[in-house]
Amino acid sequence: MKKQLTLITLLFSLTHYAQTDTKIYDIIDAVSAENLKHDITKLANFGTRHTLSDTVSDSRGIGAARRWIKSAFDKISSDCKGCLEVFYQKNFIKQGTNSRIVHNVWVVNVVAIQRGTKYPDRYVIMSGDIDSRVSDPNNYTSDAPGANDNASGMAGTLEAARVLSKYQFDSSIIYVGLSGEEQGLFGGKGLAEYAKSNNWEIIGVLNNDMIGNIEGVDGVIDNRTFRIFSEPIPPTETERERNMRRFYGGEVDGISRQLARYIHKTTKHYMPEMNPMIIYRLDRFGRGGHHRPFNDMGFAGIRIMEAHENYNRQHQDIRSENGIQYGDVIEGVNFSYAEKLTAVNAINLASLAWAPPAPLNVHIGGIVEPSVKLKWSPPTEDEDILGYKIYWRDTTSPTWDHSRFVGNVNEFKLEGIVIDNFLFGVATVSKNGHESIVTFPSGILR
Repeated sequence: MKKQLTLITLLFSLTHYAQTDTKIYDIIDAVSAENLKHDITKLANFGTRHTLSDTVSDSRGIGAARRWIKSAFDKISSDCKGCLEVFYQKNFIKQGTNSRIVHNVWVVNVVAIQRGTKYPDRYVIMSGDIDSRVSDPNNYTSDAPGANDNASGMAGTLEAARVLSKYQFDSSIIYVGLSGEEQGLFGGKGLAEYAKSNNWEIIGVLNNDMIGNIEGVDGVIDNRTFRIFSEPIPPTETERERNMRRFYGGEVDGISRQLARYIHKTTKHYMPEMNPMIIYRLDRFGRGGHHRPFNDMGFAGIRIMEAHENYNRQHQDIRSENGIQYGDVIEGVNFSYAEKLTAVNAINLASLAWAPPAPLNVHIGGIVEPSVKLKWSPPTEDEDILGYKIYWRDTTSPTWDHSRFVGNVNEFKLEGIVIDNFLFGVATVSKNGHESIVTFPSGILR
């Protein structure tokens, strides 16, 4: 009888952890292209949102824009009975800090925290940029509507807050508008330093920069594909960690790359019509985004953006030359596509915030034998943890392609698998079916 009960319990557990959470589909359906169109249009109509632009006017400049963003977050919080903690986070940047800071300026971010019920000090962050620019990065007076770059990402962040504020999560979600991106990633740097000084445990940063364009300058029109940029390993790795990689692998298995794989997996499961591309780069060639300052501080962070950029509409004075229209105006934004990428963000924020913490201290062994041994430490004594899932993949594969749920244990041996031919990791699985990000091994079992 006891054996039968054990088998029934195991079968229930295996079925339960693999269930699809129907709330995720509700979240997808709730994202509104009309809301995005309204917010992108509103942001574009501030004329310019250049970091050095007017801060006094109620209708033009970055000051008016950030006050409106704060009022939008405040409205969302009011609708959910105060579920968001909304505030400004700012840093003073002196003239001459770099060539793009031509006068002293306060770089002001707008932050909204939706506090988790179980892990209030664990955070997953979605960001969009407030600021915009034209051809000359120091021109802070000309019209720079920045409809796609990056009113689209900022509007997506507001819409994600609107949708997810109707739910409660185990971990906290932060929605933030970051300033100073075009002048040197100052907003992200300021918030990353704020997070470090306040001992934030950051699960991951989803930086959204240009999520509304489907017409590439290369002539490709694509409303399904998007890119996920992530660095391979953290810049904060130690010399010991670097030496270990030489012998045990992990060249493309840093924390940001695991976050990218998580987003790829979640998107393909719940939005199979989408085509996420994991790009093995910190960002576009020689360029940067607001996830980088978080990476610099040792936090996992990625960039979500369109697959096909249109440089005629990016960092351009508004003009017409030789029959070509230049400028980042509202006509260049596809609101249906922005809706899709906002939904991608929302479902990954929700999945991560509903998931338990990832396993700690994952160790691996199996040298010269036909089996792989894994051992790990439970991240917490959370009674809602169902167990753990071992993932593995070919060494040349970008995604975790094989997995096995092994129950609520802290070690397991995979028989018949040669350690030399695959890479491995472990994720925590909760009773609600959500999984943590995969933890790559950091130690060796002898």
